[in-house]
Amino acid sequence: MPQDRRSTQPRRRLTALRVIVVAELVVALVTGATVVFAYEHVDQQIDTGAPIEHIQPRKQAPLPTGEMNILLMGTDSRACAGCDIDNQAGEGGSDTTILLHIADGRRSAYGISIPRDALVDRPTCRTPDGGTAPAASDVQWNVAYTVGGAACTARQVEAVTGITVDSYIAVNFGGFKDMVDAINGVEVCIPKPVDDTVAHIHFDAGTQTLDGDRALQYVRERHSTANSDLGRMKRQQAFIASMIGKVMGAGTLTRPDRLYHFASSLADSLEASPDLASAGKLVKLAASLRHADLGHIKFVSAPTTDFPVDDPNWGRLQFTPEAQVLWDRVKNDEPLGRFGKGAVSGKNPNGGKDSAAENGLCA
Repeated sequence: MPQDRRSTQPRRRLTALRVIVVAELVVALVTGATVVFAYEHVDQQIDTGAPIEHIQPRKQAPLPTGEMNILLMGTDSRACAGCDIDNQAGEGGSDTTILLHIADGRRSAYGISIPRDALVDRPTCRTPDGGTAPAASDVQWNVAYTVGGAACTARQVEAVTGITVDSYIAVNFGGFKDMVDAINGVEVCIPKPVDDTVAHIHFDAGTQTLDGDRALQYVRERHSTANSDLGRMKRQQAFIASMIGKVMGAGTLTRPDRLYHFASSLADSLEASPDLASAGKLVKLAASLRHADLGHIKFVSAPTTDFPVDDPNWGRLQFTPEAQVLWDRVKNDEPLGRFGKGAVSGKNPNGGKDSAAENGLCA
C-alpha cells in the first residue's frame, strides 16, 4: 500500500487510460477495508465481453511494459434516464471509437478517434447470439457494433487498419453521465453560443461547469460545426482531457466518496474484453502505466475526407491515403510526428489555436 499511496502525489501523474478506465485504482488507496469492498463491488459490475477473433494476431501477448492497443468505445444506447437527448432511440452502435496506442515502455500514448460516419468494408463477425454477421462493403463504421458488439468493432479495426487490437472497453451513455456527476461536473470552454434547433441543445458562450446531463449534450451535439462528426469528435477529445484533469485535481483525489462513486459509475456501465474484465486486471494494467505523464497523452482524428457532392455516398466520410501512414505509425510503435500538430492533450484540452477555432473549442 505505501507504494500505491505515493502515486497520488502531484509529481506522479496518471495517464488518460488510468483515469478513465481504472479509476478504482485510486479508490483502492483509501483504506484496506475499502480495497476489499471496492474490488468485490466493481468486479460484480463489470460485464465480460466476447473475445476478439483476430485478423492480425500477435505472435505473443503484450509484455507487462510493452506496447499495446486498446479500443475504447462509447455506445449510443438511450436506455437510461435523460439519454435520449436527440429524441432518437439509438441503434446500439458505437457512437465514439478511440484506438488508444500505448507506446513500448508505457510512458506515453495517443488516442485516434475514428468517425462513426466513415465508410469501410466490414469483415465477417460472430454475433452475440452465436450466429455470423456476413461481410459487407461500404458500410458505416458504427454499424459493426450494432451487428456484432465490441468484439466485431475490434475485428473491423484490424481488417481496415492492419493493427492488432489487444483489448477493448465499452461504456454507455448512462455511465458517462454518472461519472461526470460523481466528480461534481467537468469544466469546458465554449467559444460562442450554441443554438442547435435540431437536437434542441443550447449553450451560452464562455467557461462553464457541466453536470452529467449537460455534458452528454455537449459531447453528443453535432449540428454546430461544418462537419458534425469531426467537430463532435474534437469536443469529445477535449472533454476527456478536461475530465482527466478534474479527476486528478485535489478536489477529487482528497474525496474518497467522489472517487468511489466515479469508479462505481464507470464499472456499472462498462463492458471489457476477457483480458481486462475485472478490477484486478485493470489495476495491474494501471500499475504498468505509473510512469506516464499527462503531457505525453495526445488525441488526434483519423485522416478522412468528404465524398464528392455528386457521389451516392455524399454526407459520409472516407479515409485518405494519410490514414495508412498513421496506421503504420501505430503498427511500428512510432510517435505521432506531424499528425500530433495542434493535438488535444492532457495538458492542452483544446489543442492548437487553429484546430480549436475550427472545431468549436476555445483557443
